Amino acid sequence: VQLQASGGGLVQVGGSLKLSCVPSGKILKINRMTWYRQTPGNQREWVARISSTGAADYNDFVQGRFTISKDNAKNALYLQMNSLKPDDTAVYYCHYDAATVHPKIFSGSWGQGTQVTVSS
Repeated sequence: VQLQASGGGLVQVGGSLKLSCVPSGKILKINRMTWYRQTPGNQREWVARISSTGAADYNDFVQGRFTISKDNAKNALYLQMNSLKPDDTAVYYCHYDAATVHPKIFSGSWGQGTQVTVSS
């Protein structure tokens, strides 16, 4: 399955953005959906994740500023980001742990990334 991430852009400190991730291709079942981010020279780090039941958790640096959500009918994933800081500047990637061939065989799929730039 291919994932298309969008919604990034340039925003001032304190601003908001909403990221979206939409799949193309057949998905039988999704186990977990995660947003990651990466800055040049650093490893990709997870930002927020949501389980198949809708349980969400966040990396400590989020500090209540972001909200992850999903649309089960569309298999879409979202990340509402508020109170953005310069340290949030990164390329944001979505990742699905999904079954596409057999309902019990899961594999990971990455989106292409969307750039978020927070200017001070």
